[in-house]
Amino acid sequence: MHQPSFFEKPTGDQSLAAEQVVIRALGEFQARGKVLAARELPLDRLRGALRRAAEAFGVEELTDEQSVATLNTLGASVRQVPSFVAKHPYRITVQTELAEHALQVYKDAVKQAEAG
Repeated sequence: MHQPSFFEKPTGDQSLAAEQVVIRALGEFQARGKVLAARELPLDRLRGALRRAAEAFGVEELTDEQSVATLNTLGASVRQVPSFVAKHPYRITVQTELAEHALQVYKDAVKQAEAG
């Protein structure tokens, strides 16, 4: 069994769909008591959840462009603002259906992790 060193990145399933990472991040964001549905949020607010979701799956963290493209694919509304406004110049609005789905997927994953 290979023990990774401090400087090695964890190796996981690199083919894991970015959608799974984003859905887990959106679910975890809500599980922490944050309001997500039908509200415009700066991408900065979601970066921590996206980082933790990538770590949970053992994959590399998504770039802003990957995150935004995936959020668009999932049906979220993404608006770009000028780069002088924010370091991560995107505003995200997640529809209620997507937010509810993400929260349920996250809760199911937590239950499965606790059970097995």
